[in-house]
Amino acid sequence: MPAQVHEFVWPDRVVIGTVGRPGARTFYLQVRAGSQIESVAMEKEQAALLAEKVDEILDQLMTVEGNRYSVPTGTPVELVDNDELDTVQELFRAGALGIGWDPTTAQVIIEAHPLPEDDALDEIDTEESEMLRVRMPVGTARAFTRRTREIVEAGRPLCTLCGEPMDPEGHICTLPEL
Repeated sequence: MPAQVHEFVWPDRVVIGTVGRPGARTFYLQVRAGSQIESVAMEKEQAALLAEKVDEILDQLMTVEGNRYSVPTGTPVELVDNDELDTVQELFRAGALGIGWDPTTAQVIIEAHPLPEDDALDEIDTEESEMLRVRMPVGTARAFTRRTREIVEAGRPLCTLCGEPMDPEGHICTLPEL
């Protein structure tokens, strides 16, 4: 068991948001329950993959014969959250992320563990460090993935030739020689 678990069982809000301008954004997984707010920094790719995997879990649940969970195919309108992040105080930068399903509460579970300080990715110690654990019902999970995809896609436009992001100041195309 990690030294300190920041757990949110029925959070009021679970979102991915950013601070900064496109090209220099920091992505955050932010969770709020009452006055308790935790923010974990993460890479854009981690946010995108997290949304993809949560959607996969929800889609798989919809195909289970005799499924007793009411999994929405889209985002329930009442759960759409386009608000800015609350005040950000970074708890840690995410290294390892885990995703699971709790059938007893019909909740998707996300766990985030910190990136080791010495950047030794193969030595993430999930037993000794702190972690963030978030449980969210299926409707909230759909809203989470929709917002995350929109946030990820709101970055810099991609060059149609090389596929690299273009800055407002200009772009040097890295098109490979043929």
